[in-house]
Amino acid sequence: MGLLGNELAFARALTPQERESVMALGSRKHYAADAHLLTEGDRSSHVLIIIRGWVTVSVATDRGATRLILGLRGPGELLGEMAALDPHPRSATVRALGPTETQVISGDAFRRFLALHPRVSGLVIRQLTFRLRSADQERSALASLTVLQRLASRLTELSRAEPSGPYNPAVPGRATHTGTVVQLAQDEMAATIGATREAVAKALKLLRTQHVVRTGNRMVEILDPELLALLADGHQE
Repeated sequence: MGLLGNELAFARALTPQERESVMALGSRKHYAADAHLLTEGDRSSHVLIIIRGWVTVSVATDRGATRLILGLRGPGELLGEMAALDPHPRSATVRALGPTETQVISGDAFRRFLALHPRVSGLVIRQLTFRLRSADQERSALASLTVLQRLASRLTELSRAEPSGPYNPAVPGRATHTGTVVQLAQDEMAATIGATREAVAKALKLLRTQHVVRTGNRMVEILDPELLALLADGHQE
Protein backbone atom coordinates (compact mmCIF):
# COMPACT_ATOMS: atom_id res chain seq x y z
CA MET A 1 0.00 0.00 0.00
CA GLY A 2 1.23 3.49 -0.74
CA LEU A 3 -0.40 6.81 0.01
CA LEU A 4 2.60 9.09 -0.35
CA GLY A 5 4.60 7.13 -2.91
CA ASN A 6 8.39 7.16 -3.17
CA GLU A 7 8.86 8.76 -6.55
CA LEU A 8 10.73 12.06 -6.78
CA ALA A 9 8.18 14.88 -6.97
CA PHE A 10 7.71 16.17 -10.53
CA ALA A 11 9.08 19.70 -10.01
CA ARG A 12 12.11 18.36 -8.15
CA ALA A 13 12.93 16.00 -11.03
CA LEU A 14 13.20 18.94 -13.44
CA THR A 15 16.45 20.71 -14.23
CA PRO A 16 16.60 24.34 -13.02
CA GLN A 17 16.01 25.55 -16.58
CA GLU A 18 13.07 23.17 -17.11
CA ARG A 19 11.52 24.18 -13.82
CA GLU A 20 11.81 27.88 -14.63
CA SER A 21 10.24 27.31 -18.05
CA VAL A 22 7.36 25.26 -16.66
CA MET A 23 6.58 27.76 -13.91
CA ALA A 24 6.61 30.60 -16.44
CA LEU A 25 3.64 28.96 -18.20
CA GLY A 26 1.23 29.71 -15.35
CA SER A 27 0.40 31.85 -12.36
CA ARG A 28 0.26 31.44 -8.58
CA LYS A 29 -2.97 30.66 -6.78
CA HIS A 30 -3.66 30.29 -3.06
CA TYR A 31 -6.26 27.97 -1.52
CA ALA A 32 -7.64 27.95 2.01
CA ALA A 33 -7.79 24.78 4.10
CA ASP A 34 -10.50 22.35 2.89
CA ALA A 35 -10.83 24.11 -0.47
CA HIS A 36 -11.22 21.95 -3.58
CA LEU A 37 -8.35 22.47 -6.01
CA LEU A 38 -9.81 20.02 -8.53
CA THR A 39 -13.23 18.33 -8.55
CA GLU A 40 -14.07 14.82 -9.74
CA GLY A 41 -16.22 14.92 -12.89
CA ASP A 42 -15.25 18.49 -13.78
CA ARG A 43 -14.40 19.24 -17.42
CA SER A 44 -11.50 21.64 -16.77
CA SER A 45 -8.07 20.71 -18.16
CA HIS A 46 -5.50 22.86 -16.28
CA VAL A 47 -2.72 21.30 -14.22
CA LEU A 48 -1.37 22.31 -10.82
CA ILE A 49 2.09 22.16 -9.29
CA ILE A 50 2.08 22.38 -5.50
CA ILE A 51 4.40 25.08 -4.19
CA ARG A 52 3.43 24.89 -0.51
CA GLY A 53 1.05 22.74 1.52
CA TRP A 54 -0.45 19.26 1.34
CA VAL A 55 -3.59 17.95 -0.37
CA THR A 56 -5.66 14.76 -0.45
CA VAL A 57 -6.64 13.03 -3.69
CA SER A 58 -9.94 11.17 -3.33
CA VAL A 59 -12.68 9.48 -5.35
CA ALA A 60 -16.35 8.84 -4.66
CA THR A 61 -17.42 5.33 -3.61
CA ASP A 62 -20.67 3.41 -3.87
CA ARG A 63 -21.39 4.28 -0.23
CA GLY A 64 -22.89 7.68 -1.02
CA ALA A 65 -21.06 10.49 0.75
CA THR A 66 -18.08 8.25 1.62
CA ARG A 67 -14.86 9.01 -0.26
CA LEU A 68 -11.73 6.93 -0.67
CA ILE A 69 -8.47 8.85 -0.28
CA LEU A 70 -6.04 7.63 -2.93
CA GLY A 71 -3.08 9.77 -2.01
CA LEU A 72 -1.50 12.64 -0.16
CA ARG A 73 0.47 15.08 -2.31
CA GLY A 74 2.94 17.72 -1.19
CA PRO A 75 5.37 20.33 -2.52
CA GLY A 76 6.63 19.72 -6.05
CA GLU A 77 3.83 17.33 -7.00
CA LEU A 78 2.02 17.64 -10.35
CA LEU A 79 -1.78 17.32 -10.25
CA GLY A 80 -4.47 17.13 -12.92
CA GLU A 81 -2.25 15.87 -15.72
CA MET A 82 -4.71 13.17 -16.87
CA ALA A 83 -7.42 15.71 -17.73
CA ALA A 84 -4.82 17.79 -19.56
CA LEU A 85 -3.78 14.84 -21.73
CA ASP A 86 -7.19 13.39 -22.63
CA PRO A 87 -10.74 14.76 -23.11
CA HIS A 88 -12.31 12.89 -20.20
CA PRO A 89 -13.61 14.53 -16.98
CA ARG A 90 -11.51 14.79 -13.84
CA SER A 91 -11.02 11.36 -12.27
CA ALA A 92 -10.55 12.55 -8.66
CA THR A 93 -11.09 15.43 -6.24
CA VAL A 94 -8.11 17.27 -4.75
CA ARG A 95 -8.70 19.00 -1.40
CA ALA A 96 -6.32 21.21 0.58
CA LEU A 97 -5.40 19.88 4.03
CA GLY A 98 -4.19 23.33 5.03
CA PRO A 99 -3.36 26.65 3.34
CA THR A 100 -1.95 25.67 -0.05
CA GLU A 101 -0.12 27.54 -2.79
CA THR A 102 0.07 26.24 -6.36
CA GLN A 103 1.18 27.16 -9.85
CA VAL A 104 -1.79 26.88 -12.23
CA ILE A 105 -1.00 26.05 -15.88
CA SER A 106 -3.56 25.76 -18.66
CA GLY A 107 -3.93 22.36 -20.30
CA ASP A 108 -3.11 23.76 -23.74
CA ALA A 109 0.12 25.39 -22.55
CA PHE A 110 1.15 22.25 -20.69
CA ARG A 111 0.56 20.01 -23.72
CA ARG A 112 2.56 22.34 -25.99
CA PHE A 113 5.43 22.35 -23.50
CA LEU A 114 5.50 18.54 -23.31
CA ALA A 115 5.56 18.30 -27.12
CA LEU A 116 8.70 20.44 -27.18
CA HIS A 117 10.39 18.81 -24.17
CA PRO A 118 10.45 15.01 -24.51
CA ARG A 119 12.43 14.49 -21.28
CA VAL A 120 9.75 16.28 -19.27
CA SER A 121 7.07 14.33 -21.14
CA GLY A 122 8.86 11.17 -20.03
CA LEU A 123 8.69 12.32 -16.40
CA VAL A 124 4.93 12.78 -16.69
CA ILE A 125 4.53 9.31 -18.21
CA ARG A 126 6.66 7.83 -15.42
CA GLN A 127 4.51 9.54 -12.82
CA LEU A 128 1.29 8.26 -14.41
CA THR A 129 2.69 4.73 -14.54
CA PHE A 130 3.80 4.85 -10.91
CA ARG A 131 0.40 6.09 -9.73
CA LEU A 132 -1.40 3.42 -11.78
CA ARG A 133 0.69 0.70 -10.17
CA SER A 134 0.08 2.21 -6.75
CA ALA A 135 -3.67 2.19 -7.40
CA ASP A 136 -3.48 -1.49 -8.38
CA GLN A 137 -1.70 -2.24 -5.09
CA GLU A 138 -4.40 -0.38 -3.17
CA ARG A 139 -7.15 -2.40 -4.85
CA SER A 140 -5.30 -5.63 -4.04
CA ALA A 141 -4.93 -4.57 -0.39
CA LEU A 142 -8.64 -3.76 -0.11
CA ALA A 143 -9.50 -7.25 -1.33
CA SER A 144 -6.98 -9.26 0.67
CA LEU A 145 -6.04 -7.48 3.91
CA THR A 146 -8.00 -6.98 7.13
CA VAL A 147 -8.86 -3.51 8.44
CA LEU A 148 -6.23 -3.95 11.16
CA GLN A 149 -3.56 -4.84 8.62
CA ARG A 150 -4.50 -1.94 6.34
CA LEU A 151 -4.54 0.50 9.25
CA ALA A 152 -1.20 -0.74 10.60
CA SER A 153 0.31 -0.47 7.11
CA ARG A 154 -1.03 3.06 6.59
CA LEU A 155 0.16 4.28 10.00
CA THR A 156 3.58 2.78 9.35
CA GLU A 157 3.81 4.52 5.97
CA LEU A 158 2.72 7.92 7.28
CA SER A 159 4.98 7.70 10.31
CA ARG A 160 7.98 7.28 8.03
CA ALA A 161 7.22 10.44 6.06
CA GLU A 162 9.79 13.11 6.84
CA PRO A 163 8.43 16.58 6.03
CA SER A 164 11.06 19.21 5.34
CA GLY A 165 11.21 22.55 7.11
CA PRO A 166 9.44 23.61 10.32
CA TYR A 167 6.52 21.66 11.76
CA ASN A 168 3.36 22.02 9.72
CA PRO A 169 0.14 20.53 11.13
CA ALA A 170 -1.04 19.73 7.61
CA VAL A 171 1.86 17.30 7.13
CA PRO A 172 0.76 13.76 8.05
CA GLY A 173 3.72 12.61 10.15
CA ARG A 174 6.02 14.24 12.70
CA ALA A 175 8.38 13.00 15.39
CA THR A 176 7.91 13.63 19.12
CA HIS A 177 10.00 12.67 22.15
CA THR A 178 7.88 9.53 22.72
CA GLY A 179 7.07 8.45 19.17
CA THR A 180 5.77 9.59 15.80
CA VAL A 181 2.44 11.38 15.53
CA VAL A 182 0.19 10.98 12.49
CA GLN A 183 -2.08 14.02 12.11
CA LEU A 184 -5.31 12.56 10.72
CA ALA A 185 -8.78 12.21 12.21
CA GLN A 186 -10.39 8.77 12.40
CA ASP A 187 -12.77 9.44 9.53
CA GLU A 188 -9.86 10.65 7.37
CA MET A 189 -7.83 7.59 8.35
CA ALA A 190 -10.79 5.38 7.44
CA ALA A 191 -10.99 7.07 4.04
CA THR A 192 -7.33 6.28 3.34
CA ILE A 193 -7.86 2.52 3.77
CA GLY A 194 -11.38 2.08 2.40
CA ALA A 195 -12.95 1.20 5.75
CA THR A 196 -15.73 2.61 7.91
CA ARG A 197 -14.98 4.95 10.80
CA GLU A 198 -16.44 2.36 13.18
CA ALA A 199 -14.09 -0.36 11.91
CA VAL A 200 -11.09 1.94 12.30
CA ALA A 201 -12.19 2.89 15.82
CA LYS A 202 -12.29 -0.80 16.77
CA ALA A 203 -8.84 -1.43 15.28
CA LEU A 204 -7.39 1.60 17.09
CA LYS A 205 -8.92 0.38 20.36
CA LEU A 206 -7.12 -2.94 19.92
CA LEU A 207 -3.85 -1.15 19.16
CA ARG A 208 -4.30 1.02 22.26
CA THR A 209 -4.90 -1.97 24.54
CA GLN A 210 -1.64 -3.48 23.28
CA HIS A 211 0.17 -0.14 23.85
CA VAL A 212 1.08 0.10 20.18
CA VAL A 213 -0.49 3.55 19.75
CA ARG A 214 -1.97 6.40 21.74
CA THR A 215 -4.82 8.42 20.25
CA GLY A 216 -6.06 11.97 20.74
CA ASN A 217 -7.89 14.71 18.88
CA ARG A 218 -7.08 14.25 15.17
CA MET A 219 -3.91 12.32 15.95
CA VAL A 220 -2.44 8.87 16.44
CA GLU A 221 0.89 8.58 18.27
CA ILE A 222 2.87 5.45 17.42
CA LEU A 223 4.53 4.01 20.53
CA ASP A 224 5.75 0.65 19.16
CA PRO A 225 6.64 0.98 15.46
CA GLU A 226 8.21 -2.49 15.27
CA LEU A 227 5.06 -4.25 16.47
CA LEU A 228 2.94 -2.05 14.22
CA ALA A 229 5.06 -3.11 11.23
CA LEU A 230 4.60 -6.77 12.19
CA LEU A 231 0.85 -6.32 12.36
CA ALA A 232 0.92 -4.68 8.93
CA ASP A 233 2.59 -7.85 7.61
CA GLY A 234 -0.18 -9.98 9.09
CA HIS A 235 1.53 -11.26 12.24
CA GLN A 236 -0.58 -11.57 15.37
CA GLU A 237 0.68 -11.04 18.88
